[in-house]
Amino acid sequence: MSVIFRPARREDVPLIVAMLADDPIAAAREGDPQDEVYMTAFEAIDRDPRQELVVAEADGRVVGTMQVTYIPGLSRRGGERALIEAVRVGASARGQGLGRAMIRWAVDRARERGCRMVQLTSDKARPDAHRFYTSLGFVDSHVGFKLAL
Repeated sequence: MSVIFRPARREDVPLIVAMLADDPIAAAREGDPQDEVYMTAFEAIDRDPRQELVVAEADGRVVGTMQVTYIPGLSRRGGERALIEAVRVGASARGQGLGRAMIRWAVDRARERGCRMVQLTSDKARPDAHRFYTSLGFVDSHVGFKLAL
């Protein structure tokens, strides 16, 4: 599969939301891909230079997405870290190495930017994802906590 990675555009938002919802864990928290709340969120992401909402495109079709956030900090000698979130591969493209290519792309971007660390979270109910991230060199080193508001 020949894939390019590019910044998401407004017209990609409904496809991205549909990919986010095409998942048993996330389905209940997403809504209508045409809902204006998603465009409002997209515009905020698009304006923020520390955010990259990325799509993977193959043969002119959006087949994957992820968001990379660059976080400045004092720890690690003032080093910036990259946070990879909302990684999704469309159903038609799964099992072809796209997820691996996406994460490698994000890690390379972080390296180019001078980040000192790349981090991500994965729901405890996703053991396949945990094996996948471990195979890419990520270490299960912390316990994460969330508080829904």
